[in-house]
Amino acid sequence: MTDDRTDPTADRAPTPPGPHPLWRLGLAALAGTVGALLAGGVGGPLGVLCLAPLAIALVMDQGRQIAAGAGLSIAAAAVAAVGQLLGVALPPPPPPVALGLGLLGLAVIVMTLGSGLILGRRQVLAQEVRRDEETARLTRLLAGQPHLLVALYPHGKVRALYGRAPEGVDPDVLIQQGLTAVAAQGEPVAEALRAAAAEGRAEVAFAPVTAQDRWIAVTLRRAEDDLLLAVLRDATTDHAREASLDQARIDAETLAAGKSRFLANMSHELRTPLNAIMGFSDIMRSRLFGPMPDKYGEYSGLIHEAGSHLLDLINDVLDMSKIEADRFELSREPFDAREAVSAALRLMRLQADGAGVQLRGILPAGALEIDADRRALKQIVLNLVSNALKFTPKGGAITVTAHGFEGVFELVVADTGVGISPEDLERLGRPYEQAGDNDRRAMGTGLGLSLVRSFAELHGGEMTLESTLGEGTTVTIRLPVLLPPVAAAAATPSPNVVELHPLR
Repeated sequence: MTDDRTDPTADRAPTPPGPHPLWRLGLAALAGTVGALLAGGVGGPLGVLCLAPLAIALVMDQGRQIAAGAGLSIAAAAVAAVGQLLGVALPPPPPPVALGLGLLGLAVIVMTLGSGLILGRRQVLAQEVRRDEETARLTRLLAGQPHLLVALYPHGKVRALYGRAPEGVDPDVLIQQGLTAVAAQGEPVAEALRAAAAEGRAEVAFAPVTAQDRWIAVTLRRAEDDLLLAVLRDATTDHAREASLDQARIDAETLAAGKSRFLANMSHELRTPLNAIMGFSDIMRSRLFGPMPDKYGEYSGLIHEAGSHLLDLINDVLDMSKIEADRFELSREPFDAREAVSAALRLMRLQADGAGVQLRGILPAGALEIDADRRALKQIVLNLVSNALKFTPKGGAITVTAHGFEGVFELVVADTGVGISPEDLERLGRPYEQAGDNDRRAMGTGLGLSLVRSFAELHGGEMTLESTLGEGTTVTIRLPVLLPPVAAAAATPSPNVVELHPLR
């Protein structure tokens, strides 16, 4: 069902039922012509009936039919006149009869035109009533909506307002003095008004003069060149929530930065006693000042091993703290990446042999010059191989591959271990996140992969993880640090892949 209050065709005059309007006009023209011919022609008492098509068209109140009615009226008069000249028309009736017929024809035309005017007036009145009802309905809807809708001029003077004013906004002051007058600080509101007038939209928030513990949000849109629409709503709760979240974020950032600064500044204090413990235990283990019981020698070895492990953990924590505190600086220099990778593999060789895992490196035969932090690259290899050893059972293999292409140095560490579940794979790479069972988690701090990712990102690169349960894990590091080959290197043979079997 169509609501005539919103139907754009509701204000049109309904077309009377029956034949097409042009047929009706044609029949009226024919009737007028015949009537005129029967009463002496166009100048006879019924000649006025030639105006019937125009009168009926005026009753219908449709532009195209009015033009057609006027044309048919002229045509009917012309035909009656021609018939009169040709002698087709009957002689005029006697004067008394002619007078009666003339009055009758005139009455028909007058009644037709009068009914048309009456119907047209009724239609206009009905349209005005519907329009007034629709205006009143829209006004009631605007007045009942929860926010305050304001039509105002670009300088802030109010033209009209609808709805409920937020707490702290006085509608009388708003109407008399404008939008800027209800704000405790009017300049931001004035600036928003100028921005909305120039750019078409703007937003601003303010504390009202009479209730500065409240917060009012205003959305401005340009409706016309000299008219703005504004929606005022109470945003006190939202403002308090945002302020609370901002304060919580600041507190968390301050706490995290303080923790990172503390750990970074403790580097010397933590490392100095550990170095002393490891140094003294190394002297005892090597029996530098004479023989000692075997049990004590065993204990000194355990002290040295535990100290080394603790120092590695502390170094990881300190490095991560420096990175989080934005205090870690890369010491970049050109060097052959094969040297750093090989040195790291040699350090891990004994640990791999002890675990019964085959460790091998696949490096190109030619130089692999990169511009990077040598210690960071070595730490990347150590962390990845150490992590792979934790998850690779006896009899497995770990392969470290390094090569370069198109300015990118790529390091791939692949193992044949137990693999990583998809749930753990999503978490790994974040600080202090670990995978595997409790025994494996107890073997580290969960910083290894996080440091690797951070070192890669500091170089402008990335780390990717691929793993399948029961099949193994592959970690790929890509760093955009590969240097272009020097002219002398063009004479060297094409790179070959070699395996470092001495590591086994």
